[in-house]
Amino acid sequence: MSREIFELVKELDLKKIETQLALQCAPLIMGLKVSNLFIIPAENETVVQMVLKHSGISCFRLLRTTEKITYLLYRRKDLEQVIEHPKMRAFFQKEGYERFTLGTILYTFQRRYESYMTAGGMFPHEMGLLLGYPLDDVTGFIEQKGKNYLYAGYWKVYADMGEKIRLFQAFEAAKETLIQAVARGIRMEELVRGCVA
Repeated sequence: MSREIFELVKELDLKKIETQLALQCAPLIMGLKVSNLFIIPAENETVVQMVLKHSGISCFRLLRTTEKITYLLYRRKDLEQVIEHPKMRAFFQKEGYERFTLGTILYTFQRRYESYMTAGGMFPHEMGLLLGYPLDDVTGFIEQKGKNYLYAGYWKVYADMGEKIRLFQAFEAAKETLIQAVARGIRMEELVRGCVA
């Protein structure tokens, strides 16, 4: 993040949903990623739904605690294409999934994620695929137990480092663009609709 953008962020209200969407989900909003986790204070649940209404971005609640809510924000068609790919489907099957519709995968993942976050269950590695990470990086992470990576950015990279670095730079540029727009007072509803349309 450039110094100029860092200074802009310091002036923004970090509690506002618009600011948090720009900081956490810019690659998704700008069409560079199929999904993002979005973690916000629990009292902002209805605000998120209002901002995303009619946007083309779907919102699936993964976990709610008394303080925070974790959502998976995603583009339905794009995420369905990820799941329908034969190699991805084989990965989900290996992870114990038996049905491969988006809904059944999300509900199964939700249970696994909640178990991991609240009860010390096993880490659900399929989260990487649901977040649009390349299969080779997800399998590399599993095989290397999170070590021996080539680069760490939005995720740990195990293959095609140059390509991933360029992608991460595009993600950062998207974040800077959205932060500048939010700082100018453009409403997130307009930004989301404009990028998704």
